Amino acid sequence: MKRSTIRFIIILGTISIIGIIIIQIYWMQKTYNIKENQFHQSVNIALKNVTTILFDYSNEIYEESCDLPYENPVLQISSDYYIVNVNCEIDIDILEYYLITEFENRNLKIDFEYGVYDCTNDNMTYGNYISLKQDPTLLYEKSDLQKNDEFTYYFGVYFPNHSNYIIGSMNILYFFSVILILIIIFFAYSLFVILKQRRLTEVQKDFINNMTHEFKTPISSIAISVDVLAEPLVVKEPERITKYTGIIKEQNTRLKNQVEKVLNMAEIEKNKIQLNKKEINLNIMLPEIVKEFKLSFPDKYGEIKINLNHDNKKILADELHFSNILFNIIENAYKYCKNKPVVDINTVLYKNNIILSVADNGIGIKKEHFKRIFQTFYRVPTGNIHDVKGFGLGLNYVSKIINAHKWKISVSSIVGTGTVFNIYIPYIK
Repeated sequence: MKRSTIRFIIILGTISIIGIIIIQIYWMQKTYNIKENQFHQSVNIALKNVTTILFDYSNEIYEESCDLPYENPVLQISSDYYIVNVNCEIDIDILEYYLITEFENRNLKIDFEYGVYDCTNDNMTYGNYISLKQDPTLLYEKSDLQKNDEFTYYFGVYFPNHSNYIIGSMNILYFFSVILILIIIFFAYSLFVILKQRRLTEVQKDFINNMTHEFKTPISSIAISVDVLAEPLVVKEPERITKYTGIIKEQNTRLKNQVEKVLNMAEIEKNKIQLNKKEINLNIMLPEIVKEFKLSFPDKYGEIKINLNHDNKKILADELHFSNILFNIIENAYKYCKNKPVVDINTVLYKNNIILSVADNGIGIKKEHFKRIFQTFYRVPTGNIHDVKGFGLGLNYVSKIINAHKWKISVSSIVGTGTVFNIYIPYIK
């Protein structure tokens, strides 16, 4: 998939998601307003009915001549507090009973508090906290009910959970909101997979190109050598036979090593790696690895210095894989160096670990590449250097083996100066 296509998909998808979110927020706000208006209408009707009942009750029981107010007796002070003008004396017990009854008739299952204005002390007398939905035995903090100077006989009703009640009635919108969140998560995950797949495709293309070049040189050398040995007169020149058979053997070994490297990485990726751990003395092991490296790569010029300072401490490691770790790091130091390679191998004790440090004088690695150098097939860009060969498997192999041993590795580098790899290995006490 082209980069421009991916960019178009990301932009279009992002705009779509933002549009859906804006629409969802708009409908949630609109639904909230509708639910709030329905709530206020229901409360108004219920309180009007309570006012009528109290008016009739007062005229019948107390034989008072009370006039029902012509205007709306319900005054909404705020979104959660109402004052009701009754225009006659109020029996608190009767008020509470009919408030509960009317709210239940209107399906208003919401907690409320009420209070009645007391003419004698000119204050609101707190009535009770009524819980229609929750446990009525719970204790609640009393609210300060406001009084009103416009009326003589009135009561106030306060809904402390007004907002939560309205939000709780919007269940269908919550369902759609969850679906929207799932869509956003799926969209983000899909973009992540697409970008990751594209990166893997590019990396695999680079790997195939590198592998083609790595195999092409030894195959060509073997083909040329075979053509020379196929000449009839070559049997009379034993020196040429020895030379070209040596070339064939050397290039064949090179091909074998490259194939084994790829196959080993395939096994490691399948988590089939098996470690044959044994006690290793680094004072003895490291010089042997360096000697073997120089014998395996006689055409590579350079200098390897060893400085051992760990008092013959032993480690538990797989000898073969440990050798390969050092081989890969040293080989990278030789590859990515403009001048004569110089590699310093040092060991120091730190707490319960031996720090194995491999420093070089190469071209260095930029900090932004630190997290990726251990990824499969990844190769650090080398600028104007185009003759560096490899599959991008060396440091990935190093990372896998170190993780399998449960060790730790860190890297530090200065561009143009060199790179240092530090491996933290617990020693045997």
